[in-house]
Amino acid sequence: MSVTGTESPWKGRFDTSLMRTMGMPLRYLVRGEGCYVWDDEGNEYLDFLAGIAVNSLGHAHPVFVEAVSKQAATLAHVSNYFSTPPQLELAERLARITGAGEGARAYFCNSGAEANEAAFKLARLNSSERRRTILALHNGFHGRTMGALSLTGKPAMREPFEPMPAGVVHIDSTMEALDAAIDDTVAALVLETIKGEAGVVDLPDGFLRRARELTARHGVLLIVDEIQTGVGRTGEWFSYMHDGILPDAVTIAKGIAGGFPIGALVTFGWASELFSRGQHGSTFGGNPLATATANAVLTEIESAGLVQNAAVRGTELRAVIESIDSPLIHEVRGQGLLIGVGLTEPVAQAVSDAALDAGLIINAPNDSSLRIAPPLVIGDDEVRVFGNRLRQAFAAVDGAR
Repeated sequence: MSVTGTESPWKGRFDTSLMRTMGMPLRYLVRGEGCYVWDDEGNEYLDFLAGIAVNSLGHAHPVFVEAVSKQAATLAHVSNYFSTPPQLELAERLARITGAGEGARAYFCNSGAEANEAAFKLARLNSSERRRTILALHNGFHGRTMGALSLTGKPAMREPFEPMPAGVVHIDSTMEALDAAIDDTVAALVLETIKGEAGVVDLPDGFLRRARELTARHGVLLIVDEIQTGVGRTGEWFSYMHDGILPDAVTIAKGIAGGFPIGALVTFGWASELFSRGQHGSTFGGNPLATATANAVLTEIESAGLVQNAAVRGTELRAVIESIDSPLIHEVRGQGLLIGVGLTEPVAQAVSDAALDAGLIINAPNDSSLRIAPPLVIGDDEVRVFGNRLRQAFAAVDGAR
């Protein structure tokens, strides 16, 4: 049923002017500052979703504002026929912070899905008459464009758009499935270290190290999707660093520029030699406005110690959640400032709605999971307010049962 707009005029405008690919927005937000946003009625919300792990520095951070303003007044876009100082600086910075070093190469685009499209083509370039299979994990999420969707291990998302690009096989996230699947017929293994859209679900202990061992042995590309987990969110620059491994390629987006659209595929070692001239490209990808903003955001994350802050504050948030006396809380998952709360009953949306009513933005990626992904800049006050408002949300849902 269409919204008439009598309750909130913006709802009618939204319903008649935007494609119906998403549900009705929860609120009409008009302003943000730090870790807070405000709606059109003046209500304040603590933003512990950060645009789904995007707003690394929160809202309207001076570093972000200055970077966008200064570069927009200097040189915003030149197409990929030309290079610019911020583009080269960002490529070199990513080589350093990913650990890829001298063998690294960067491809820039505009989103996580586009980064995974580039990774899909990279995987195809490692194919041969015998080596054709690309492996991905059940319940993984890599985007909604056709190549990224074929990697996504959620049949309900793929089925309306089949046939998918061929060659992708999904496996369980178990050591047994990994051992059985990887051999010389596989071109690439694509995975998230933490399945964010599945409810912030961790891989089994040792899975990533075993994947690195097997892929290296068989000449298989190990491509790690760090769209949601990267750029300091888990308490390391990239989450594969917790396991002490390096992949052959990593996809990056979301938090890299703190809200400005940009994505990247970074290749390591021999994987950097697979693409050749003319095999991929993007008009907007790597333009000076996006790359200058990313450089500024990454510089601030590094200089302000926000990677370590994510580790420390993540531990504090876990303790807050575990202290809440609710029979609905089953487990706490994830790392750093990417946290999943597993529930005992399928009431995640009710808890998320109650949290919003209490002035806290989190979300429910599925019926029995909550996702929490605040800006990396959170401090003592935000941790305290988060605890108070999340307790209020659980109390409201517990009281209604």
